[in-house]
Amino acid sequence: MKKIITAAFLIFLITSLSAQEKGHLVIIGGGNRPDYVTQKIIELAGGTDAKILVIPNASSDPVESGENCVNEFMSAGCTNVSYLYCTRDQADLDSIVKKLDGVTGIYFGGGDQAFLTRDLLGTKLLNTIKKIYRGGGLISGTSAGAAVMSRVMITGNELKNRDSANIFKTIEAGNVEHTEGFGFIENAIIDQHFIKRKRLNRLISKVLENPELTGIGIDESTCIIIKPDNTFEVLGENQVVIFDPLNTSDIKKNGEGKFGVRNLQMDILLSGDKYDINKHSVIE
Repeated sequence: MKKIITAAFLIFLITSLSAQEKGHLVIIGGGNRPDYVTQKIIELAGGTDAKILVIPNASSDPVESGENCVNEFMSAGCTNVSYLYCTRDQADLDSIVKKLDGVTGIYFGGGDQAFLTRDLLGTKLLNTIKKIYRGGGLISGTSAGAAVMSRVMITGNELKNRDSANIFKTIEAGNVEHTEGFGFIENAIIDQHFIKRKRLNRLISKVLENPELTGIGIDESTCIIIKPDNTFEVLGENQVVIFDPLNTSDIKKNGEGKFGVRNLQMDILLSGDKYDINKHSVIE
């Protein structure tokens, strides 16, 4: 019995220490970023003298986007912030990876999340960014830079409905395209611009296809701050919507692939509210 207790304690201790080795994630739902969210990013990266690097690859004009982001962080007091735009081939060069030396904060800008995965997924640069996170660094992103945080990444494309004027009008299987994201979050799916752009249908569809994952829809000018223990706090002007499939039953489809389900839990969180992703529950 004593050996069993000791083994259980060691597993708990190792798990706890492993969790604490991670840093923080600040995931923003797009739109205007409140000044206090920027200040929180800076604080968690280590303060105004911390080395912060902006990755603007998601943008259709990454140079302009990178410069704008740098100026915003400088206006907020940062003294050591720059941007790095590189192609996929360059992302495997040691000379590019070296630019991450001393960096304690990474910020992924908005645009198209597929551009981010195209350029960085599986590269030495992204592997080094993940080491920064596992070493206690801050990883943040907005819009596309938010969507890319989860392992299952919603691309924004539909596979069945081709009416671009009337998008995501159903809750059904096989319609919402996803690809592999960066995987800073393994047990949830992130969606952004969530309430503003009426994206409930697509996140519900994706959660019902992946009932082991929690759906987290973050609205504009709002972020979640995920701690090393996988709990988060909402900060911002609007809401965060949680779809928790833990206790769902009778997930089914009709002949057209449209979903039915019972007991899909939804929580709507305001700034200051907290949630435990591992325990699938609001923190009171």
